[in-house]
Amino acid sequence: MPMPTSATACADRNELGQFLRSRREAIRPEAIGLPAGGRRRTPGLRRDEVAELADISIDWYTRLEQGRPVSPSRQTVDAIAGALQLDTIETAHLYALSGIALPRNMTDEAVPPTVQRMIDRLAQPAYVTNRLGDVLHWNPAAEILFGFGDIPDTERNIYIGMFLRPASRKLFGASWEAEARRMLAEFRPIHDINAADPRFAKLAARLQAESAPFAKWWRQHDIKAGGAGQKTLHPPGGNKTKYEYVALQVIENPALKTIIYYAV
Repeated sequence: MPMPTSATACADRNELGQFLRSRREAIRPEAIGLPAGGRRRTPGLRRDEVAELADISIDWYTRLEQGRPVSPSRQTVDAIAGALQLDTIETAHLYALSGIALPRNMTDEAVPPTVQRMIDRLAQPAYVTNRLGDVLHWNPAAEILFGFGDIPDTERNIYIGMFLRPASRKLFGASWEAEARRMLAEFRPIHDINAADPRFAKLAARLQAESAPFAKWWRQHDIKAGGAGQKTLHPPGGNKTKYEYVALQVIENPALKTIIYYAV
């Protein structure tokens, strides 16, 4: 991946400052218990009010809004998000503009209830994963096909399942190698983009240490975009079946994907 240039870094800082200013100006002072009167050159809160609410210095906050080369800590970003009353998506955007990896519990684990209900009502196998490949929710049809309920929470990951669980080789049969290589090639760019997240480094290190095929193919740096395709599976106690699958991003939580299988 190309390293960011000084011009790119400057643009990112300017975007951060513009985002902070737009959210500061969108808050009505009376909505958070501050007097609405008095002289205000711009709508919304003043910089000193945001700094006080976030318990940081006005000089530090001003530097951020002005796009000056400062590096806020995770605690500072959380404090500013709280002061500006940012929702989950806005807070995730603030993290991205600040160059800080998202906390695990911010967007990776929260499957919207509407998505859970939709999946539960499907007759086709369907499940939800986060960026790391952890399986967060699945329906009864997916349980029959993949047996997610029998896997410990810490091991319920599609890459761990594919490369470290013997049952996967039985499920995919002769197509296991092709499918495993495809999944690794899809994981590689996701891993590289999220290199600041220690979970990705830990998962890649474990798979390289415990799976010889993964270690071999990892060194080849194959990259592939995911989305849709076909798989031939050998379900436990069932007949060999060809499935068409599609992966859909969850709009309410872009860190999540819903994968749905249809028998061909």
